[in-house]
Amino acid sequence: MALISNESLERVKGAVDIVEVISAHTDLRRQGARYVGLCPFHEERTPSFSVEPTEKLYHCFGCGVGGDVIKFVEEKEGLGFAEAVEMLADRYGVELEREQEDPRAEAKRQRRRRLEQLLERAAAFYSNYLWESGEAGKARDYLAQRGLQEEVLRAFGVGFAPSAWDKLLVRGQQAGFSVEELRAVGLAQRGRSGGEYDRFRERIMFPIRDRRGRVLGFGGRAMRSDQGAKYVNTAETDFFHKSQILYGVDGAKAAIAKAGRAVVVEGYTDVLALHQAGIEEAVGVMGTAITPDQVGALSGMVEEVVLALDADSAGQEAMLRAQRVAAGRRMRLRVAAMPAGEDPAEMMAADGGAERFREILERAEELTGFQVRLVLDRTDTASPTERDRALAEVAPILAGMGETVSRDELIRKVAEKLDLEPAMVMGRVVAATPATGGRQDPGPESRGPAQAQPVRRTAELTSRERRERALLAMCIALPNEGKEYLSRLTEAHLSPTGLRAASWLREHPQDPASNLPHEDGELAGLIAELVIMSREEPASHEAMELNFLLLDQRRLEDEIAAAGERGDYERRAALSRERAALVQRIAHAERPASSI
Repeated sequence: MALISNESLERVKGAVDIVEVISAHTDLRRQGARYVGLCPFHEERTPSFSVEPTEKLYHCFGCGVGGDVIKFVEEKEGLGFAEAVEMLADRYGVELEREQEDPRAEAKRQRRRRLEQLLERAAAFYSNYLWESGEAGKARDYLAQRGLQEEVLRAFGVGFAPSAWDKLLVRGQQAGFSVEELRAVGLAQRGRSGGEYDRFRERIMFPIRDRRGRVLGFGGRAMRSDQGAKYVNTAETDFFHKSQILYGVDGAKAAIAKAGRAVVVEGYTDVLALHQAGIEEAVGVMGTAITPDQVGALSGMVEEVVLALDADSAGQEAMLRAQRVAAGRRMRLRVAAMPAGEDPAEMMAADGGAERFREILERAEELTGFQVRLVLDRTDTASPTERDRALAEVAPILAGMGETVSRDELIRKVAEKLDLEPAMVMGRVVAATPATGGRQDPGPESRGPAQAQPVRRTAELTSRERRERALLAMCIALPNEGKEYLSRLTEAHLSPTGLRAASWLREHPQDPASNLPHEDGELAGLIAELVIMSREEPASHEAMELNFLLLDQRRLEDEIAAAGERGDYERRAALSRERAALVQRIAHAERPASSI
Protein backbone atom coordinates (compact mmCIF):
# COMPACT_ATOMS: atom_id res chain seq x y z
CA MET A 1 0.00 0.00 0.00
CA ALA A 2 1.29 3.48 -0.85
CA LEU A 3 2.61 5.68 1.90
CA ILE A 4 0.77 8.89 2.68
CA SER A 5 3.05 11.77 1.73
CA ASN A 6 4.77 13.78 4.47
CA GLU A 7 3.16 16.95 3.08
CA SER A 8 -0.28 15.39 3.52
CA LEU A 9 0.55 14.33 7.07
CA GLU A 10 1.58 17.89 7.95
CA ARG A 11 -1.60 19.30 6.40
CA VAL A 12 -3.72 16.88 8.45
CA LYS A 13 -1.90 17.77 11.66
CA GLY A 14 -2.25 21.45 10.85
CA ALA A 15 -6.00 21.17 10.30
CA VAL A 16 -6.83 19.01 13.31
CA ASP A 17 -8.02 20.48 16.61
CA ILE A 18 -6.56 18.05 19.15
CA VAL A 19 -8.64 19.51 21.97
CA GLU A 20 -11.82 18.85 20.00
CA VAL A 21 -10.73 15.30 19.17
CA ILE A 22 -9.80 14.38 22.74
CA SER A 23 -12.80 16.17 24.28
CA ALA A 24 -14.99 13.47 22.74
CA HIS A 25 -13.39 11.04 25.20
CA THR A 26 -12.81 13.11 28.34
CA ASP A 27 -13.68 16.58 29.66
CA LEU A 28 -10.77 19.03 29.31
CA ARG A 29 -10.29 22.41 30.97
CA ARG A 30 -7.74 25.06 30.18
CA GLN A 31 -4.85 25.44 32.60
CA GLY A 32 -2.48 28.11 31.35
CA ALA A 33 -1.34 27.26 27.83
CA ARG A 34 -2.43 23.60 28.02
CA TYR A 35 -5.54 21.60 28.79
CA VAL A 36 -5.92 19.01 31.54
CA GLY A 37 -8.45 16.33 32.39
CA LEU A 38 -8.98 12.80 33.63
CA CYS A 39 -7.02 10.28 31.60
CA PRO A 40 -9.18 8.39 29.06
CA PHE A 41 -6.79 5.42 29.21
CA HIS A 42 -6.94 4.56 32.93
CA GLU A 43 -9.19 5.17 35.92
CA GLU A 44 -8.22 8.11 38.11
CA ARG A 45 -9.83 10.73 40.32
CA THR A 46 -7.23 13.48 40.06
CA PRO A 47 -6.49 14.79 36.55
CA SER A 48 -3.04 13.80 35.33
CA PHE A 49 -3.75 13.95 31.58
CA SER A 50 -2.30 16.93 29.71
CA VAL A 51 -2.91 18.22 26.17
CA GLU A 52 -0.60 20.68 24.41
CA PRO A 53 -2.78 22.37 21.75
CA THR A 54 0.01 24.14 19.83
CA GLU A 55 2.21 21.10 19.30
CA LYS A 56 -0.91 18.88 19.26
CA LEU A 57 0.45 16.38 21.77
CA TYR A 58 -0.99 14.57 24.77
CA HIS A 59 0.57 12.85 27.76
CA CYS A 60 -0.66 11.24 30.97
CA PHE A 61 1.70 11.72 33.89
CA GLY A 62 -0.13 8.89 35.67
CA CYS A 63 -0.01 5.93 33.28
CA GLY A 64 2.59 7.23 30.83
CA VAL A 65 0.60 7.17 27.58
CA GLY A 66 1.34 9.93 25.13
CA GLY A 67 1.89 10.94 21.54
CA ASP A 68 0.39 13.15 18.87
CA VAL A 69 -3.21 13.41 17.71
CA ILE A 70 -2.77 10.59 15.18
CA LYS A 71 -1.52 8.22 17.90
CA PHE A 72 -4.50 9.19 20.08
CA VAL A 73 -6.95 8.26 17.32
CA GLU A 74 -5.08 5.00 16.69
CA GLU A 75 -5.38 3.98 20.33
CA LYS A 76 -8.94 5.13 21.04
CA GLU A 77 -10.47 4.06 17.73
CA GLY A 78 -8.52 0.82 17.32
CA LEU A 79 -7.14 1.89 13.94
CA GLY A 80 -3.85 1.53 12.16
CA PHE A 81 -1.73 4.57 11.35
CA ALA A 82 -3.00 5.05 7.78
CA GLU A 83 -6.62 4.55 8.84
CA ALA A 84 -6.24 7.12 11.64
CA VAL A 85 -4.79 9.66 9.20
CA GLU A 86 -7.61 8.97 6.73
CA MET A 87 -10.22 9.39 9.45
CA LEU A 88 -8.80 12.76 10.51
CA ALA A 89 -8.41 13.86 6.89
CA ASP A 90 -12.07 13.05 6.19
CA ARG A 91 -13.19 14.84 9.35
CA TYR A 92 -11.22 18.02 8.67
CA GLY A 93 -11.53 18.10 4.89
CA VAL A 94 -7.90 17.43 3.95
CA GLU A 95 -7.18 15.69 0.64
CA LEU A 96 -4.45 13.09 1.01
CA GLU A 97 -1.66 12.53 -1.47
CA ARG A 98 0.23 9.26 -1.65
CA GLU A 99 3.67 8.30 -2.80
CA GLN A 100 4.05 6.07 -5.85
CA GLU A 101 2.27 2.76 -5.29
CA ASP A 102 1.74 -0.56 -7.01
CA PRO A 103 -0.97 -0.15 -9.70
CA ARG A 104 -2.91 -3.15 -8.37
CA ALA A 105 -2.95 -1.72 -4.84
CA GLU A 106 -4.01 1.66 -6.21
CA ALA A 107 -6.83 0.05 -8.21
CA LYS A 108 -8.02 -1.89 -5.15
CA ARG A 109 -8.01 1.27 -3.01
CA GLN A 110 -9.88 3.24 -5.65
CA ARG A 111 -12.49 0.49 -5.98
CA ARG A 112 -13.05 0.42 -2.24
CA ARG A 113 -13.46 4.19 -2.15
CA ARG A 114 -15.96 3.98 -5.02
CA LEU A 115 -18.00 1.27 -3.27
CA GLU A 116 -17.98 3.36 -0.08
CA GLN A 117 -19.45 6.23 -2.09
CA LEU A 118 -22.11 3.89 -3.49
CA LEU A 119 -23.17 2.83 0.00
CA GLU A 120 -23.32 6.46 1.18
CA ARG A 121 -25.45 7.40 -1.83
CA ALA A 122 -27.80 4.48 -1.15
CA ALA A 123 -28.17 5.53 2.50
CA ALA A 124 -29.01 9.09 1.43
CA PHE A 125 -31.52 7.79 -1.14
CA TYR A 126 -33.34 5.62 1.41
CA SER A 127 -33.38 8.44 3.99
CA ASN A 128 -34.82 10.96 1.55
CA TYR A 129 -37.41 8.44 0.40
CA LEU A 130 -38.64 7.92 3.96
CA TRP A 131 -39.40 11.60 4.44
CA GLU A 132 -40.43 12.66 0.96
CA SER A 133 -42.47 9.81 -0.53
CA GLY A 134 -46.13 9.07 0.02
CA GLU A 135 -45.41 5.35 -0.13
CA ALA A 136 -43.31 5.64 3.05
CA GLY A 137 -46.19 7.11 5.05
CA LYS A 138 -46.95 3.75 6.68
CA ALA A 139 -43.30 3.46 7.72
CA ARG A 140 -43.37 6.93 9.28
CA ASP A 141 -46.55 5.99 11.17
CA TYR A 142 -45.01 2.74 12.43
CA LEU A 143 -41.89 4.51 13.70
CA ALA A 144 -44.00 7.17 15.40
CA GLN A 145 -46.06 4.46 17.09
CA ARG A 146 -42.80 3.04 18.43
CA GLY A 147 -42.21 6.42 20.04
CA LEU A 148 -39.29 7.34 17.76
CA GLN A 149 -39.07 11.01 16.87
CA GLU A 150 -37.86 12.52 13.61
CA GLU A 151 -34.70 13.96 15.20
CA VAL A 152 -33.25 10.61 16.22
CA LEU A 153 -34.39 8.93 12.99
CA ARG A 154 -32.60 11.56 10.90
CA ALA A 155 -29.52 11.40 13.15
CA PHE A 156 -29.18 7.65 12.47
CA GLY A 157 -30.11 8.02 8.78
CA VAL A 158 -33.14 5.72 8.99
CA GLY A 159 -34.82 5.38 5.60
CA PHE A 160 -37.27 3.41 3.50
CA ALA A 161 -36.74 1.16 0.46
CA PRO A 162 -39.35 1.56 -2.30
CA SER A 163 -41.58 -1.38 -3.16
CA ALA A 164 -40.56 -1.27 -6.84
CA TRP A 165 -38.30 -4.10 -7.93
CA ASP A 166 -35.49 -2.02 -9.37
CA LYS A 167 -35.72 1.59 -8.21
CA LEU A 168 -32.32 1.66 -6.50
CA LEU A 169 -30.79 -0.46 -9.24
CA VAL A 170 -31.85 2.09 -11.87
CA ARG A 171 -30.81 5.07 -9.75
CA GLY A 172 -27.43 3.53 -9.11
CA GLN A 173 -26.76 2.91 -12.80
CA GLN A 174 -27.90 6.43 -13.64
CA ALA A 175 -25.31 7.70 -11.14
CA GLY A 176 -22.60 5.78 -13.00
CA PHE A 177 -22.34 2.61 -10.90
CA SER A 178 -22.36 -0.82 -12.52
CA VAL A 179 -24.67 -3.72 -11.69
CA GLU A 180 -21.60 -5.64 -10.52
CA GLU A 181 -20.78 -2.86 -8.04
CA LEU A 182 -24.34 -2.83 -6.72
CA ARG A 183 -24.11 -6.60 -6.20
CA ALA A 184 -20.68 -6.28 -4.54
CA VAL A 185 -22.10 -4.17 -1.70
CA GLY A 186 -25.29 -6.24 -1.32
CA LEU A 187 -27.76 -3.74 -2.79
CA ALA A 188 -28.75 -5.85 -5.78
CA GLN A 189 -29.11 -9.56 -6.39
CA ARG A 190 -29.74 -11.87 -9.30
CA GLY A 191 -33.11 -13.57 -9.78
CA ARG A 192 -33.76 -17.15 -10.91
CA SER A 193 -34.34 -15.99 -14.47
CA GLY A 194 -31.03 -14.17 -14.54
CA GLY A 195 -32.27 -10.60 -14.14
CA GLU A 196 -31.16 -8.20 -11.41
CA TYR A 197 -33.37 -6.57 -8.79
CA ASP A 198 -33.13 -4.60 -5.54
CA ARG A 199 -32.35 -6.71 -2.50
CA PHE A 200 -34.32 -4.38 -0.20
CA ARG A 201 -37.92 -3.54 -1.12
CA GLU A 202 -40.70 -2.03 1.00
CA ARG A 203 -38.64 -2.12 4.14
CA ILE A 204 -37.60 0.38 6.80
CA MET A 205 -33.86 0.76 6.28
CA PHE A 206 -31.26 1.09 9.02
CA PRO A 207 -27.78 2.04 7.74
CA ILE A 208 -25.09 0.09 9.61
CA ARG A 209 -21.88 2.08 10.06
CA ASP A 210 -18.43 1.38 11.43
CA ARG A 211 -16.76 3.39 14.19
CA ARG A 212 -15.63 5.95 11.62
CA GLY A 213 -19.20 6.48 10.45
CA ARG A 214 -18.75 4.75 7.09
CA VAL A 215 -21.78 2.80 5.81
CA LEU A 216 -20.97 -0.91 5.60
CA GLY A 217 -24.43 -2.32 4.94
CA PHE A 218 -28.10 -2.16 5.89
CA GLY A 219 -30.74 -3.83 7.96
CA GLY A 220 -34.27 -3.80 6.53
CA ARG A 221 -37.51 -4.34 8.48
CA ALA A 222 -40.51 -5.72 6.59
CA MET A 223 -43.73 -3.69 6.51
CA ARG A 224 -46.00 -6.65 5.67
CA SER A 225 -46.39 -10.08 7.22
CA ASP A 226 -46.08 -11.80 3.81
CA GLN A 227 -42.62 -10.39 3.03
CA GLY A 228 -40.73 -13.35 4.41
CA ALA A 229 -38.18 -12.64 7.11
CA LYS A 230 -39.11 -9.76 9.40
CA TYR A 231 -35.53 -8.45 9.21
CA VAL A 232 -33.17 -8.84 6.27
CA ASN A 233 -29.55 -7.69 6.48
CA THR A 234 -26.95 -7.06 3.83
CA ALA A 235 -25.41 -10.36 2.76
CA GLU A 236 -21.80 -10.97 3.78
CA THR A 237 -19.53 -8.84 1.58
CA ASP A 238 -15.99 -7.51 1.67
CA PHE A 239 -17.46 -4.62 3.66
CA PHE A 240 -20.11 -6.24 5.79
CA HIS A 241 -19.53 -8.95 8.39
CA LYS A 242 -22.51 -8.85 10.72
CA SER A 243 -20.84 -10.78 13.54
CA GLN A 244 -18.09 -8.15 13.78
CA ILE A 245 -20.24 -5.00 13.77
CA LEU A 246 -22.24 -3.19 16.44
CA TYR A 247 -25.15 -1.05 15.30
CA GLY A 248 -24.90 2.59 16.37
CA VAL A 249 -21.26 2.39 17.45
CA ASP A 250 -20.34 5.52 15.48
CA GLY A 251 -22.86 7.60 17.38
CA ALA A 252 -22.20 5.94 20.72
CA LYS A 253 -18.39 5.95 20.97
CA ALA A 254 -18.07 9.38 22.59
CA ALA A 255 -20.80 8.60 25.14
CA ILE A 256 -19.21 5.21 25.84
CA ALA A 257 -15.89 6.89 26.59
CA LYS A 258 -17.48 9.42 28.94
CA ALA A 259 -19.82 6.95 30.66
CA GLY A 260 -17.05 4.36 31.07
CA ARG A 261 -19.38 1.62 29.86
CA ALA A 262 -21.27 0.33 26.83
CA VAL A 263 -24.88 -0.86 26.98
CA VAL A 264 -25.54 -3.70 24.51
CA VAL A 265 -29.12 -4.28 23.32
CA GLU A 266 -30.61 -6.46 20.62
CA GLY A 267 -32.32 -4.43 17.90
CA TYR A 268 -32.12 -1.30 15.84
CA THR A 269 -35.14 0.38 17.44
CA ASP A 270 -33.81 -0.46 20.91
CA VAL A 271 -30.67 1.56 20.14
CA LEU A 272 -32.67 4.45 18.68
CA ALA A 273 -35.06 4.59 21.64
CA LEU A 274 -32.24 4.57 24.18
CA HIS A 275 -30.29 7.31 22.40
CA GLN A 276 -33.48 9.37 22.20
CA ALA A 277 -33.86 8.96 25.97
CA GLY A 278 -30.32 10.17 26.60
CA ILE A 279 -28.73 6.73 27.11
CA GLU A 280 -26.32 7.33 24.26
CA GLU A 281 -23.80 4.64 25.18
CA ALA A 282 -26.14 2.01 23.72
CA VAL A 283 -25.16 -0.21 20.76
CA GLY A 284 -26.96 -3.14 19.14
CA VAL A 285 -26.03 -6.70 18.15
CA MET A 286 -28.71 -6.65 15.42
CA GLY A 287 -30.96 -9.45 16.53
CA THR A 288 -28.33 -12.08 17.22
CA ALA A 289 -26.59 -13.29 20.33
CA ILE A 290 -23.46 -11.30 21.11
CA THR A 291 -20.37 -12.66 19.37
CA PRO A 292 -16.73 -12.86 20.47
CA ASP A 293 -15.81 -10.42 17.69
CA GLN A 294 -18.29 -7.87 19.00
CA VAL A 295 -16.91 -8.26 22.52
CA GLY A 296 -13.44 -7.81 21.06
CA ALA A 297 -14.51 -4.61 19.30
CA LEU A 298 -15.88 -3.20 22.55
CA SER A 299 -12.75 -4.13 24.49
CA GLY A 300 -10.83 -1.57 22.46
CA MET A 301 -13.25 1.13 23.63
CA VAL A 302 -14.25 0.41 27.21
CA GLU A 303 -13.63 -1.93 30.15
CA GLU A 304 -17.26 -2.43 31.26
CA VAL A 305 -20.14 -3.72 29.16
CA VAL A 306 -23.73 -4.11 30.34
CA LEU A 307 -25.77 -6.69 28.39
CA ALA A 308 -29.49 -5.96 28.16
CA LEU A 309 -30.27 -9.02 26.02
CA ASP A 310 -32.62 -11.99 26.01
CA ALA A 311 -31.49 -14.71 28.41
CA ASP A 312 -32.86 -17.66 26.44
CA SER A 313 -30.71 -20.76 25.97
CA ALA A 314 -29.03 -19.46 22.80
CA GLY A 315 -28.36 -16.15 24.48
CA GLN A 316 -26.85 -17.84 27.50
CA GLU A 317 -24.50 -19.88 25.33
CA ALA A 318 -23.42 -16.69 23.59
CA MET A 319 -22.90 -14.96 26.93
CA LEU A 320 -20.66 -17.83 28.02
CA ARG A 321 -18.54 -17.40 24.91
CA ALA A 322 -18.48 -13.65 25.46
CA GLN A 323 -17.37 -14.18 29.05
CA ARG A 324 -14.36 -16.21 27.90
CA VAL A 325 -13.33 -13.52 25.45
CA ALA A 326 -13.86 -10.77 28.03
CA ALA A 327 -11.82 -12.64 30.64
CA GLY A 328 -8.89 -12.80 28.24
CA ARG A 329 -9.17 -9.04 27.72
CA ARG A 330 -9.67 -8.04 31.36
CA MET A 331 -13.11 -6.76 30.54
CA ARG A 332 -16.04 -6.64 32.94
CA LEU A 333 -19.35 -7.98 31.67
CA ARG A 334 -22.59 -7.31 33.56
CA VAL A 335 -26.18 -8.28 32.81
CA ALA A 336 -29.22 -6.03 33.13
CA ALA A 337 -32.14 -8.44 33.53
CA MET A 338 -34.95 -7.17 31.29
CA PRO A 339 -38.56 -7.93 32.24
CA ALA A 340 -39.95 -10.93 30.34
CA GLY A 341 -41.57 -9.96 27.06
CA GLU A 342 -40.44 -6.32 27.15
CA ASP A 343 -37.61 -4.91 25.08
CA PRO A 344 -35.86 -1.55 25.68
CA ALA A 345 -37.75 0.20 22.86
CA GLU A 346 -41.11 -0.81 24.37
CA MET A 347 -39.92 0.27 27.82
CA MET A 348 -38.82 3.68 26.51
CA ALA A 349 -42.24 4.26 24.92
CA ALA A 350 -44.03 3.77 28.27
CA ASP A 351 -44.36 6.46 30.94
CA GLY A 352 -41.32 6.45 33.19
CA GLY A 353 -39.59 3.93 30.94
CA ALA A 354 -36.24 5.71 30.81
CA GLU A 355 -36.06 5.87 34.62
CA ARG A 356 -36.99 2.18 34.89
CA PHE A 357 -34.28 1.23 32.42
CA ARG A 358 -31.65 3.28 34.24
CA GLU A 359 -32.60 1.54 37.48
CA ILE A 360 -32.20 -1.84 35.76
CA LEU A 361 -28.75 -0.77 34.54
CA GLU A 362 -27.71 0.25 38.03
CA ARG A 363 -28.85 -3.13 39.38
CA ALA A 364 -26.95 -5.05 36.70
CA GLU A 365 -25.04 -8.00 38.11
CA GLU A 366 -21.83 -9.66 37.05
CA LEU A 367 -22.36 -11.94 34.08
CA THR A 368 -21.02 -15.05 35.80
CA GLY A 369 -23.17 -14.51 38.85
CA PHE A 370 -26.21 -13.98 36.61
CA GLN A 371 -25.56 -17.17 34.65
CA VAL A 372 -25.01 -19.24 37.79
CA ARG A 373 -28.20 -17.86 39.34
CA LEU A 374 -30.21 -18.73 36.20
CA VAL A 375 -29.00 -22.32 36.35
CA LEU A 376 -29.65 -22.71 40.07
CA ASP A 377 -33.10 -21.07 39.93
CA ARG A 378 -34.37 -23.64 37.42
CA THR A 379 -32.87 -26.63 39.21
CA ASP A 380 -34.99 -29.07 41.22
CA THR A 381 -32.55 -29.62 44.08
CA ALA A 382 -34.57 -32.61 45.33
CA SER A 383 -33.47 -34.56 42.23
CA PRO A 384 -29.91 -35.94 42.16
CA THR A 385 -30.06 -35.97 38.36
CA GLU A 386 -31.03 -32.31 38.28
CA ARG A 387 -28.23 -31.41 40.68
CA ASP A 388 -25.72 -33.25 38.47
CA ARG A 389 -27.04 -31.36 35.45
CA ALA A 390 -26.75 -28.03 37.24
CA LEU A 391 -23.19 -28.76 38.34
CA ALA A 392 -22.25 -29.70 34.79
CA GLU A 393 -23.68 -26.39 33.53
CA VAL A 394 -22.07 -24.07 36.07
CA ALA A 395 -18.60 -25.69 36.03
CA PRO A 396 -17.50 -24.20 32.67
CA ILE A 397 -18.97 -20.82 33.66
CA LEU A 398 -16.91 -20.78 36.86
CA ALA A 399 -13.85 -22.12 35.06
CA GLY A 400 -13.95 -19.16 32.68
CA MET A 401 -13.50 -16.75 35.59
CA GLY A 402 -9.97 -17.78 36.43
CA GLU A 403 -8.74 -17.95 40.02
CA THR A 404 -10.53 -15.05 41.72
CA VAL A 405 -12.19 -14.32 45.05
CA SER A 406 -15.49 -13.88 43.19
CA ARG A 407 -15.20 -17.43 41.84
CA ASP A 408 -14.55 -18.84 45.30
CA GLU A 409 -17.66 -17.08 46.59
CA LEU A 410 -19.79 -18.47 43.76
CA ILE A 411 -18.41 -21.96 44.34
CA ARG A 412 -19.53 -21.68 47.97
CA LYS A 413 -23.03 -20.61 46.88
CA VAL A 414 -23.32 -23.42 44.34
CA ALA A 415 -22.23 -26.00 46.92
CA GLU A 416 -24.75 -24.67 49.41
CA LYS A 417 -27.63 -24.60 46.91
CA LEU A 418 -26.93 -28.09 45.54
CA ASP A 419 -26.08 -29.53 48.98
CA LEU A 420 -22.58 -30.54 47.88
CA GLU A 421 -19.12 -30.26 49.38
CA PRO A 422 -17.27 -27.16 48.06
CA ALA A 423 -14.31 -29.43 47.25
CA MET A 424 -16.49 -31.44 44.89
CA VAL A 425 -17.65 -28.29 43.08
CA MET A 426 -14.05 -27.08 42.86
CA GLY A 427 -13.00 -30.40 41.37
CA ARG A 428 -15.54 -30.09 38.59
CA VAL A 429 -14.45 -26.50 37.95
CA VAL A 430 -10.81 -27.54 37.69
CA ALA A 431 -11.78 -30.33 35.30
CA ALA A 432 -13.56 -27.77 33.11
CA THR A 433 -10.60 -25.37 33.08
CA PRO A 434 -8.60 -25.24 29.82
CA ALA A 435 -5.37 -27.23 29.87
CA THR A 436 -3.29 -24.05 29.93
CA GLY A 437 -4.85 -23.19 33.28
CA GLY A 438 -6.51 -19.98 34.38
CA ARG A 439 -8.52 -17.89 32.01
CA GLN A 440 -9.27 -19.21 28.60
CA ASP A 441 -7.54 -17.47 25.73
CA PRO A 442 -10.16 -16.64 23.14
CA GLY A 443 -7.74 -17.47 20.35
CA PRO A 444 -6.71 -15.32 17.43
CA GLU A 445 -9.90 -15.93 15.49
CA SER A 446 -11.99 -14.17 18.14
CA ARG A 447 -9.73 -11.32 19.00
CA GLY A 448 -10.93 -9.08 16.21
CA PRO A 449 -8.71 -6.67 14.32
CA ALA A 450 -5.38 -5.74 15.82
CA GLN A 451 -5.60 -2.56 17.80
CA ALA A 452 -2.96 -0.15 18.96
CA GLN A 453 -2.47 -0.62 22.65
CA PRO A 454 -1.34 2.36 24.69
CA VAL A 455 1.97 2.06 26.46
CA ARG A 456 1.42 1.84 30.21
CA ARG A 457 3.80 3.03 32.86
CA THR A 458 4.16 -0.14 34.95
CA ALA A 459 6.55 1.26 37.56
CA GLU A 460 7.49 4.54 39.18
CA LEU A 461 10.34 6.43 37.56
CA THR A 462 13.74 6.13 39.18
CA SER A 463 15.55 9.25 40.37
CA ARG A 464 17.88 8.89 37.39
CA GLU A 465 14.94 8.82 34.96
CA ARG A 466 13.35 11.86 36.60
CA ARG A 467 16.62 13.82 36.34
CA GLU A 468 17.27 12.86 32.73
CA ARG A 469 13.74 13.78 31.71
CA ALA A 470 14.02 17.15 33.43
CA LEU A 471 17.29 17.83 31.59
CA LEU A 472 15.98 16.62 28.21
CA ALA A 473 12.86 18.77 28.59
CA MET A 474 15.08 21.79 29.23
CA CYS A 475 17.10 20.90 26.13
CA ILE A 476 13.85 21.37 24.18
CA ALA A 477 12.98 24.61 25.98
CA LEU A 478 16.47 26.08 25.42
CA PRO A 479 17.61 24.48 22.14
CA ASN A 480 20.93 26.36 21.89
CA GLU A 481 22.10 25.28 25.36
CA GLY A 482 20.39 21.96 24.81
CA LYS A 483 22.60 21.16 21.85
CA GLU A 484 25.67 21.42 24.10
CA TYR A 485 24.24 19.16 26.79
CA LEU A 486 22.99 16.60 24.31
CA SER A 487 26.54 16.32 22.98
CA ARG A 488 27.90 15.80 26.53
CA LEU A 489 25.39 13.10 27.48
CA THR A 490 26.67 9.58 26.90
CA GLU A 491 25.29 6.08 27.21
CA ALA A 492 26.73 5.96 30.73
CA HIS A 493 24.61 8.95 31.82
CA LEU A 494 21.22 7.79 30.62
CA SER A 495 18.75 4.96 31.01
CA PRO A 496 17.89 3.01 27.83
CA THR A 497 14.73 5.06 27.25
CA GLY A 498 16.55 8.29 28.00
CA LEU A 499 19.29 7.36 25.53
CA ARG A 500 16.70 6.83 22.76
CA ALA A 501 15.02 10.14 23.57
CA ALA A 502 18.36 11.97 23.50
CA SER A 503 19.15 10.46 20.10
CA TRP A 504 15.79 11.65 18.78
CA LEU A 505 16.40 15.18 20.09
CA ARG A 506 19.85 15.29 18.45
CA GLU A 507 18.24 14.36 15.13
CA HIS A 508 15.30 16.77 15.55
CA PRO A 509 16.75 19.75 17.46
CA GLN A 510 14.33 22.41 16.23
CA ASP A 511 11.03 20.53 16.10
CA PRO A 512 11.11 17.30 18.14
CA ALA A 513 7.31 16.91 18.00
CA SER A 514 7.29 16.70 14.21
CA ASN A 515 6.87 13.27 12.60
CA LEU A 516 6.83 11.28 15.83
CA PRO A 517 7.69 7.59 15.26
CA HIS A 518 4.27 5.93 15.14
CA GLU A 519 5.83 2.49 14.89
CA ASP A 520 7.47 3.12 18.29
CA GLY A 521 4.73 4.07 20.73
CA GLU A 522 7.04 4.18 23.75
CA LEU A 523 9.43 6.69 22.18
CA ALA A 524 6.60 8.80 20.73
CA GLY A 525 4.96 8.95 24.16
CA LEU A 526 8.22 9.96 25.84
CA ILE A 527 8.92 12.75 23.34
CA ALA A 528 5.35 14.04 23.83
CA GLU A 529 5.93 14.05 27.60
CA LEU A 530 9.22 15.95 27.24
CA VAL A 531 7.68 18.57 24.93
CA ILE A 532 4.80 19.16 27.36
CA MET A 533 7.26 19.36 30.28
CA SER A 534 9.35 21.89 28.34
CA ARG A 535 6.33 24.20 28.11
CA GLU A 536 5.52 23.98 31.82
CA GLU A 537 8.77 23.63 33.75
CA PRO A 538 11.13 26.62 34.18
CA ALA A 539 14.42 26.17 32.34
CA SER A 540 17.78 27.88 32.87
CA HIS A 541 21.44 27.22 32.25
CA GLU A 542 21.95 26.72 36.02
CA ALA A 543 19.18 24.11 36.22
CA MET A 544 20.56 22.26 33.19
CA GLU A 545 24.07 22.21 34.64
CA LEU A 546 22.92 20.93 38.02
CA ASN A 547 20.85 18.12 36.49
CA PHE A 548 23.78 17.17 34.28
CA LEU A 549 26.11 17.08 37.33
CA LEU A 550 23.67 14.84 39.21
CA LEU A 551 23.54 12.45 36.23
CA ASP A 552 27.34 12.56 36.04
CA GLN A 553 27.52 11.64 39.72
CA ARG A 554 25.34 8.59 39.03
CA ARG A 555 27.65 7.67 36.12
CA LEU A 556 30.71 7.82 38.40
CA GLU A 557 29.00 5.74 41.11
CA ASP A 558 28.18 3.05 38.53
CA GLU A 559 31.81 3.04 37.29
CA ILE A 560 33.18 2.88 40.86
CA ALA A 561 31.00 -0.15 41.58
CA ALA A 562 32.09 -1.83 38.33
CA ALA A 563 35.78 -1.21 39.08
CA GLY A 564 35.37 -2.76 42.55
CA GLU A 565 33.73 -5.86 41.07
CA ARG A 566 36.65 -6.24 38.65
CA GLY A 567 39.17 -5.83 41.50
CA ASP A 568 40.65 -2.73 39.81
CA TYR A 569 41.26 -0.83 43.04
CA GLU A 570 43.54 1.76 41.48
CA ARG A 571 40.80 2.73 39.00
CA ARG A 572 38.22 2.71 41.78
CA ALA A 573 40.36 5.11 43.88
CA ALA A 574 40.80 7.51 40.96
CA LEU A 575 37.06 7.50 40.26
CA SER A 576 36.32 8.05 43.95
CA ARG A 577 38.53 11.17 43.97
CA GLU A 578 36.74 12.41 40.86
CA ARG A 579 33.40 11.77 42.52
CA ALA A 580 34.45 13.69 45.66
CA ALA A 581 35.35 16.72 43.53
CA LEU A 582 32.03 16.47 41.71
CA VAL A 583 30.11 16.32 45.00
CA GLN A 584 31.80 19.56 46.03
CA ARG A 585 30.73 21.20 42.77
CA ILE A 586 27.16 20.04 43.30
CA ALA A 587 27.14 21.28 46.90
CA HIS A 588 28.15 24.79 45.80
CA ALA A 589 25.89 24.88 42.75
CA GLU A 590 22.70 26.94 42.80
CA ARG A 591 19.61 24.74 43.09
CA PRO A 592 16.91 26.09 40.76
CA ALA A 593 13.36 24.81 40.99
CA SER A 594 13.84 22.69 37.87
CA SER A 595 16.49 20.43 39.37
CA ILE A 596 15.44 17.01 40.62
